[in-house]
Amino acid sequence: MIGTLLVSFLTLVQLNCENVFDCRHDEGKNDYEWLSDAGRHWSYKKYWRKLNNLSKEIISCGGEGAEWALPDLVALCEIENDSVMVDLTRKSLLRKAGYHYVMTTSPDERGIDVALMYSPYSFALLRHHTLRVEPVGNRHPTRDILYVSGRLVSGDTLHVYVVHAPSRSGGERASRPYRLKVAERLCQSIDSLRQATPNPHIVVAGDFNDYSGDSALVRLAQHGLTDVSEGVEGTHGAKGTYKYQGKWGSLDHIFVSSSWSSRLLDCRIHDLPFLLEKDEKYGGMQPRRTYVGFRYHDGFSDHLPLVARFLLPTTETGNE
Repeated sequence: MIGTLLVSFLTLVQLNCENVFDCRHDEGKNDYEWLSDAGRHWSYKKYWRKLNNLSKEIISCGGEGAEWALPDLVALCEIENDSVMVDLTRKSLLRKAGYHYVMTTSPDERGIDVALMYSPYSFALLRHHTLRVEPVGNRHPTRDILYVSGRLVSGDTLHVYVVHAPSRSGGERASRPYRLKVAERLCQSIDSLRQATPNPHIVVAGDFNDYSGDSALVRLAQHGLTDVSEGVEGTHGAKGTYKYQGKWGSLDHIFVSSSWSSRLLDCRIHDLPFLLEKDEKYGGMQPRRTYVGFRYHDGFSDHLPLVARFLLPTTETGNE
């Protein structure tokens, strides 16, 4: 018997979807802005348009031509609830993709959650749970961190964390302790994982609301995680995943453990032309979002996706 070394790929997408709310009120949540009688005049027609736009965006992240394949893992931020994920995976343009998902049910005041969508053909779910982040002082509760582990076709176990850290509301310095609290909670979980599993393969993806070099991200780097998305750009002019007042920057990041960084093939910002539009005020291009202020714009998101590909060596056994 001999073994032939084969190589396959695992594609991970990270995307802040920008306010994916259904049209129903969730008890105890401040989601009134996204009801049909509110100022945005949100409707089921716009909601389904949003889901199908996101579907097109995710499908396009799989590449082009003969090498195209659906992404294996999709880390999503700003998803309202389980109903949205059911609609996205079973009723939108992604309904035939066969995606499964897990998500958080956070104490966030608006009802914002994170989710991991995965292909069961390339990621066999082992377990998942949420990590609660206790509020700092009088700060309102933030989003839970999602932890998921699964078995890959290579036989490896991959541990995935999905993060949506607190915003910079009130200013970067004033809000910094809240994002540091998220980083500390994440590091605590990784410490526990490393105690139970020597040299685990770890990916942390999400919207950190921080740029490279900011305190919370430095804390993750000090904890043995590498930001493989640092400095990456798109192929159609995007120099970050987010554009604010004419300046590109990346609030979205993908971190990996040292054991997994050697598997990285490439990482990029996904900025195909249909996801962009002219920045009339500051020049250049910008993400094509769903709303500009309160004016419906029929776009995708104010963030662009990150796409990372990893090598997965496998062995096929045959007769000599």
